[in-house]
Order: sequence, then structure tokens, then C-alpha cells
Amino acid sequence: MAELAGTAAQPRAYARIDVQPIAGALGAEIRGVDIAGGVDDETMDEIHRAWLERHVIFFRDQNLTPNDHIAFARRFGDIHPHLLNKGLDGFPEIVEVKKKPDQKLNNGGRWHSDQMYTPKPAKGTMLYSRELPPLGGDTMFSNLHLAYESLSDGLKKTLSGLTGVNNGDSRNHPSGLTRMERIKAGIGTIAQIDPGNAQIVSSHPIVRTHPETGRKALYIGSHTERFDGWSTEESTPLLDYLKELTHRPEFTCRFHWSLNTLTFWDNRCTQHFAINDYHGHQRCIHKIMIQGDTPF
Repeated sequence: MAELAGTAAQPRAYARIDVQPIAGALGAEIRGVDIAGGVDDETMDEIHRAWLERHVIFFRDQNLTPNDHIAFARRFGDIHPHLLNKGLDGFPEIVEVKKKPDQKLNNGGRWHSDQMYTPKPAKGTMLYSRELPPLGGDTMFSNLHLAYESLSDGLKKTLSGLTGVNNGDSRNHPSGLTRMERIKAGIGTIAQIDPGNAQIVSSHPIVRTHPETGRKALYIGSHTERFDGWSTEESTPLLDYLKELTHRPEFTCRFHWSLNTLTFWDNRCTQHFAINDYHGHQRCIHKIMIQGDTPF
């Protein structure tokens, strides 16, 4: 378990990087790092600590090739391949998330944590901006530790024994369509692949313990359809309440992208939401996910 220093008021100082928080709840820009130029182990240790402390970190002005992106991602663990999204030709580790000017729906336009529907969800997601609209296209993040800590003792006790059923390809989507149905209807934003026998419906604890810090988080998102052992009708009122709670303003930050920015967040304790406010313009982001463990 990683040792996190001090308090929010007095964090342990960083010697090799400049960490600039962007909001009280979570998020920080990391300055003084040239990823393509190589990052030594001592600097990597500080980047990892900043990631655990701030949950989502941002590196601006990084000129990265796909190979640079993949190499840096692998410093944090094995690559978690997406079971449903097609990778780039020649770089299967990378998924290109592109919204074209004539498309209305975007990818990631609901509060969620990546790959909750797999047995071992991705512990982290690393995005790199390659093309941006002139305005809009920000991403919001929420701190699921704070969401859990805001609950009453009674509700914490109720949730402690519950698991959530997470579905990776249901019709519980703004379009009302599955992934392949969206592609056939011409409204999908990412080419899809057949997952074969891969598991895309998984149950995980609603209250998750972070394996590196020991903090508890409310592990829930748009993939969560119901509580295990409960009907959809029984689950919906409480799930709706919890989902709304997770993105109260005081638990969030909002990040404004610039070209060549690398963003890395911790899926074990955050949600994210891609804001769809740039119709008529193109936005292209490259995405890599890092393999995680079975939630507990």
C-alpha cells in the first residue's frame, strides 16, 4: 500500500516535479516533465504519488508519438485492451476517440468509470489530445472518495454488503441502442469489435477499497444497472440517488484541454464526463488504459 503524505493543507513537498492543483476536490497539472525525453525512476515515483493524491493529473505541451504514449503508459502497468472498441491500425493498444463535425453524440458523455463491466477493470486511463475544437470539449472528473465520505453512517452500512451489476453493452444509453446498433445507425463514434467470449457483464462492490491507499470509494457509474440480487425496479431509486451524489459540484473538477495534453486518471476512485458542446467541429483523442485488479 502506498504511503500518502500529510494532509491536503500540508502535502509532502515534491523535489522533481511541480504539482499545481486545479480544484479542491481533485486534479492537478504536472509541470517540469518531458515525457518523450524520458522520465527517470525518481521522477516516476513522484508522478505516481501525485496521481494517488490528486486522482487525475495533466501534462501539457507533450509532443508524443504513439510509441511514446504506449511506453509511458506501460510505466504504470500492463495495457488493458478495450474489449469492444477497435484499436488503431498498427497500434492496437490505442483507441482513437474521434467526434466528427457532422456527429451529434460523443463518446464518454455520461458519468462513468472505465471498464467497470470487466472482471478486472482498468485501474487508469491515459488520454492524449491530437485535435481539438476551437471552444468546448472539456472533461469533468469527480472524486468518489469524497462521495462515499459524505454518506450517513446508516447508508454506509446498507451499502457495505452490496455489489453492483455493470453491463458494457446494454441499451441503457441516451440513444437506446447497443454499441453495434449505434454503428449500424450511423451514430457511433468508435469502430467496434466482437468481444467473443469475453465477459462484459460483471458485479463489483458498491463500496470499493483502493488497493494502494486503503481509502474507500463509492464505486458506481453509468454502467451500473442494478444491485446484485435486487430487481431493476428495487434498485433504481437508490442507484439514481447515488449516481447524482457522485457528481455534486464540490466533488468535481473541470479540465480545459489544450493541444498535446496527456491526462491520466485513477478509475478506482473517480468518474469522468466528456462535455458534448462543440457540434460542427472535430475532436480527436488517443486513449490507453492500464490493467487493474479485482475490486474489493
